[in-house]
Amino acid sequence: MYKILLVEDDPVIAGTVKTQLSGWGYQVECAEDFQHVLEHFCRLDPQLVLMDISLPFFNGYHWCSQIRKISKVPILFLSSASDNMNLVMAINMGGDDFLAKPFDMSVLVAKIQALLRRTYEFAGQTAHLEHRGAILNLAEATLSVGEEKLSLTKNEFRILQVLMERKGRVVSRDKLMERLWETDSFVDDNTLTVNVNRLRKKLAEAGLEDFIATKKGIGYVIEQEQL
Repeated sequence: MYKILLVEDDPVIAGTVKTQLSGWGYQVECAEDFQHVLEHFCRLDPQLVLMDISLPFFNGYHWCSQIRKISKVPILFLSSASDNMNLVMAINMGGDDFLAKPFDMSVLVAKIQALLRRTYEFAGQTAHLEHRGAILNLAEATLSVGEEKLSLTKNEFRILQVLMERKGRVVSRDKLMERLWETDSFVDDNTLTVNVNRLRKKLAEAGLEDFIATKKGIGYVIEQEQL
């Protein structure tokens, strides 16, 4: 089932589109916090984004440019402003298609089907892991913190991936070393410590203090955020 993130501040339109697309077998989530759309995108890891242009706080162009820094997921703009300037702007900002409001649902579904087929028929899906504003792009092996992209070694990336995949659960040192061995990095206990400490230093320099916690005698954990 394809996952779709719908970024639309009109609740009537959002509800109608979600109901109709759900009937076509899509899993649709509607953004509700329009100040933190990128975080919602990372949590859901959708295969397609439906993006309104006129939004509270930041417009759809802004969020499209933010998503484009970490993902090539198809973005279909929805807008009541159907002039050529908005169409050109949408494409230039990284959008894949444009649909003017009001629109027929059959046209929207056809555009979605075409985008999904074109994007995923020959390419794998991009996955992301997010925590405290840090976004780990699994396809590109990169870590973004705000506007900054951190340079990670292969071992540092794999350590962070394992810990973020198991967020809230302690990962033993033995388990981490097993995952590193899978990539032909035959590390010993001391080498693991060096890698973790170096990774912590990079995270701290990017403003992420205490991102990785130590459970003495067991391993490491990335704690769940407190609500």
